Amino acid sequence: MTIATDLPSRWLERASARVSATPLEPRIDEIGRVLQVGDGIALVSGLPGARLDELLGFERGQLGFALTLDADTIGCVLLDDVAGVAAGDVVRGTGEVVHVPVGSGLLGRILDPLGRPLDGGGPVAADGFAPIERPAPAIIERDLVTEPVQTGVLVVDALFALGRGQRELVIGDRGTGKTTLATDAIIAQKRSDVVCVYVAVGQKSAAVQRVIEAVRAHGAPERCLFVVAEAARAPGLRWIAPFAGFTMAEWFRDRGRHALVVIDDLTRHAATHRELALLTRQPPGREAYPGDVFYLHARLLERAAKLAPEKGGGSLTALPIAETEAGNLSAYIPTNLISITDGQIVLDMRLFNEGHKPAVDIGRSVSRVGGKTQAPALRSAAESLRLDYAQFLELEMFTRFGGMVDARVRARIGRGQRIRAVLAQPPYAPKRLADEVALVLAVQEGLLDSLPVEQVAAFATALPGWLDAEAGSVAQALERTGELPPADRTVLIEALRRLAARLRPAEGAAA
Repeated sequence: MTIATDLPSRWLERASARVSATPLEPRIDEIGRVLQVGDGIALVSGLPGARLDELLGFERGQLGFALTLDADTIGCVLLDDVAGVAAGDVVRGTGEVVHVPVGSGLLGRILDPLGRPLDGGGPVAADGFAPIERPAPAIIERDLVTEPVQTGVLVVDALFALGRGQRELVIGDRGTGKTTLATDAIIAQKRSDVVCVYVAVGQKSAAVQRVIEAVRAHGAPERCLFVVAEAARAPGLRWIAPFAGFTMAEWFRDRGRHALVVIDDLTRHAATHRELALLTRQPPGREAYPGDVFYLHARLLERAAKLAPEKGGGSLTALPIAETEAGNLSAYIPTNLISITDGQIVLDMRLFNEGHKPAVDIGRSVSRVGGKTQAPALRSAAESLRLDYAQFLELEMFTRFGGMVDARVRARIGRGQRIRAVLAQPPYAPKRLADEVALVLAVQEGLLDSLPVEQVAAFATALPGWLDAEAGSVAQALERTGELPPADRTVLIEALRRLAARLRPAEGAAA
């Protein structure tokens, strides 16, 4: 009986303590309701204090952000499965914009655009959170782009150099090797201090898995981060993916480190933006894209920059990918991106089908930073390479029908064929700077002229091991400083001459 009489009094004491500890003050709580939902969009009524891009929470835990603010409704883009949201559900504002985790603990992980793990590796060890939309560095905070990002792809490094802080567009038709070229650039950073962030937007799961497996097999996955929003994910996740990837990379840039972001690809991102815009009844413009699609990508890519020394000196390099149809560079999205970026690497379907890989069209590709970022040794060796190759392509076209040519033209065509063979490169095998300089020197000095064109590939394959054995100190100094003094140049050329002589067929041997 004593226990029975004590229980109500103890409950009363606890209730009184909780009531006395609760602050009794007026509080305004805005609540909205879902009017309709479908295709990744929820129309919400109420929430008069909601702001653009504010993160909204639904009663079953789903998240979304406000994309449009109309007089009576909010167009909310869902970041989770639409099946968990129904008409009549309660919606509350969070007062925050979309944030993602940042920090060195993200490296080596596969995440979705909200920072949730997709690799089964447990929770993410983040150093903090940052909004996905951040202002680009001001001009006064930027420094000149002078340091190279070695992609390991000879045709890019020798002819269209990529600098730390640059934005270089990779563009071409479907199936021309755009993703492979970008993957080679990521793999090549295993020999540098650059952190890589690969952002997959609207790609198939199998294609994303191939990239991840290639980096794990040939690169340094412990210094890479993969942000994945496949085609099957919610449109909202595909929309925020590039911004989330940039925010994660900026954490390293702001701390004086260097990062490379590959976005694969912005054409699908623009299509997602068009999809969301049409669902929220924004007026379509040219080719049915909303008028702000240029600003969408401009404010994203402007965040790539080389910071001034007083700001830490870090850099963020962007390598966005875009897809064309039938090689049409004058379409709306390609022209937008070409005008935003600092150059473009154009991949051509005809070259790809003819077996020239990487299928880079040197006539339509350009880098607006160019030789200013090249290693001095490579810049000196490749000084006339692009002009020689362009002249060869023109001569080859004119002599295709078997016209009479003199010895000088035949020699130029032979040199051009060897340049083309040197520029050919298998996937997932980026070259060292020393190998690139040696290959360009070999073809420009005429050391390959006596080799059959079919032997040039064998020369390139044998070159790394030969350099390490015959000119190891020169190769190491070149890798370390990027320079090639005259004495080292002489040693290198002699080593290349011996390798060419070793591969040269014996006199009287069949061609």
